[in-house]
Amino acid sequence: MRYRPPFPLDLDAVLRPHRRGKGDPCLRADESGTTWLTGNTADGPGTLALRRFPDGEIEAAAWGPGAERLLDGVPALVGAEDDDSGFVSHHDQVAQVRRRMPGLRLGATGRVWDALVPAVLEQKVTGYEARRSWRELCRWFGEPAPGPAPEGMRVPPTPKAIMSIPDWTWHRAGVDHSRRKALIFSAQVAHRLEKAASLRGAEGRAWLRKVPGIGVWTAAEVAQRAWGDPDAVSFGDFHIPAVVGYALLGTPLDDEGMAEVLAPYAPQRQRAVRYLEAAGFSRPRFGPRFSPRDYRAM
Repeated sequence: MRYRPPFPLDLDAVLRPHRRGKGDPCLRADESGTTWLTGNTADGPGTLALRRFPDGEIEAAAWGPGAERLLDGVPALVGAEDDDSGFVSHHDQVAQVRRRMPGLRLGATGRVWDALVPAVLEQKVTGYEARRSWRELCRWFGEPAPGPAPEGMRVPPTPKAIMSIPDWTWHRAGVDHSRRKALIFSAQVAHRLEKAASLRGAEGRAWLRKVPGIGVWTAAEVAQRAWGDPDAVSFGDFHIPAVVGYALLGTPLDDEGMAEVLAPYAPQRQRAVRYLEAAGFSRPRFGPRFSPRDYRAM
C-alpha cells in the first residue's frame, strides 16, 4: 500500500521510541532505508516494512496472519491520530526544537501487549540489562518474523509464550522475580489489557495499573507507544527528571520538581519531554555509569 501523510513527517524520529536498542529483534532498518517491524495482532503475528520516499510518500508491505491489521495501522503508527493543535511552548528550548523538528509526531501502535513486555523488563534495571533480556526472550520464545524480514528478526513473545517460561529460563535471561511476576500477571489478563488503548489517556493508564507490578512508570511507557499518549510522563524514571531539569533550568530535578516545571504543558506534558529527548538533551555525566547486574551469575 501507499500512504502520503498530510503533515511533515520525520519517520525515523517517530519510530525511535519503539526500538529497544540497536540489536532489537523486533525493529530494524536495512541498508535500503526500509524499516522492518514485527507485532502481535488480534489476527496473529505479522511483519511490517516501511519505506519513505523523498516526496514524503510511504510504501508499506506486510506479511503473516496479522498483515492486514498492521497495514491498517500505518497512519496511526506514523502519527496521523496525533493532535498537537493545543500545544504551547512555555520554554525557549522547547520552542526551538519544535521549529527545528516539525516532523516529530507521537505515533501509536495500538498494541498494548507488545509495548508492555519490554517496558516491564526495563523496570529498575539498566538499559543494557533490559535490552539483553528482551533480545533473549524474543529469540527463545518469539516466533520468527513472517515474510522476507532481515535474518534474526522475531515477533514479541505472546502471553501464552510468557506463561510457558520455566523459572530457570527466566533466570538465564536475567529477569528477576518481581519483573517475571509482573509479566506473568499481565499475561494472564492480556486479553483485557488491550482495552487500555481504546480508553486512552489517564483512564487507559489506570486500567493498566490494575495489574500487580504495573505502576505509574510502566503504564506511561506503554501509553506513549500503544496510543501515543501526549500527557503520559514517565515519572519514576532514573534519567528523565535530570534531562528535563538540565535542558530547561540548567540543574537536575526530581519527580516533584519535574511535575512542577511541566505543569503548564498539561495535557501534553509528554510531548514537551519528547521534544527534549529527540533534540538530544541528556544529563551530564559526573562519574562512572551504574554497573549492570548479571542475575545469571547469582
